[in-house]
Formats: sequence, structure tokens, C-alpha cells
Amino acid sequence: MFQSIAFGGSLFLRRPVDTQEPNFGKGGPDSLATGKKTSADLLPLHEADLEEQLVRGSGPGGQATNKTNNCVVLKHLPSGIVVKCHQTRSTEENRKRAREILQEKVDVFYKGEASEVVKAQREMEKKKEAKKKKARETLERKKQLKELKAKEEK
Repeated sequence: MFQSIAFGGSLFLRRPVDTQEPNFGKGGPDSLATGKKTSADLLPLHEADLEEQLVRGSGPGGQATNKTNNCVVLKHLPSGIVVKCHQTRSTEENRKRAREILQEKVDVFYKGEASEVVKAQREMEKKKEAKKKKARETLERKKQLKELKAKEEK
């Protein structure tokens, strides 16, 4: 009935399988998915609605990473969204980033397509598509120019 979906290697979201979820969260570790450093337009998180766990990290870093409990698992109880963040060695920094990521996920969960996160991603996708189109057109013009020069030389 539920499906776990991974985003960016550190984010997990549990939603019913039949819902459409947007592909977001492609920003760097320091930015929100919208590319902004602020979260003023996002829904606020209440600490009473959160369940936090510190678990042992994994991945590259060897023994130092495997021994420390600096991986933060944050669950939003009303929606069931779970975020796992182990982007830095600092527990406090991971807690902060996990909350930022969870705030975006909760915003998208409740607002859907009206969320600022989704709107910003759609805008980025449009810009990327326009850039690709322009590159294709430029390449085509160069190809035509080359063919024209080849015909003139004959």
C-alpha cells in the first residue's frame, strides 16, 4: 500500500503508491530544493510533531564514520514523512539540514503543485529545456553553415 521513495541519497518519503509525487530536491546540500536559503514561504514545522533519532552513520569515512551517532533520522508524525540526513560529520549541522529538507517535503505533501518547491523546480526545468533547445538550434545552424561552405568549395 505504501511505497518508499529515495531522493538525492539522503531523503525518504512514505506516501501511498497511487499518488503522483514530483521529482524535487536537486539542490546542493546547503540550499533548499528551491535554490533559496530561506524557508519563509514553506509550512512551519512544530517540534511536537517531530520524532528525532540519532543513528550511526555509514558510507565513506571508515571507522570514524561508523562509530559516531551523527546521522539524523527525522519523522513528521502527522504525515509519516521520514528524512535521513548524514551529509556532514556534525550532528548539529545534520539536524539543521534534516529539518530544512523535512520542511520542504511537508510543504509539498500538503500543498502539492501549489508548493513553492514544486513551482521553483518546474521553472528550473523550463530554463534547462530552453537552454537545450538553444544549443540544438546553434548546432544545427553550424552544421548547415558547414554544408554550405562545402558546396561553395566544389
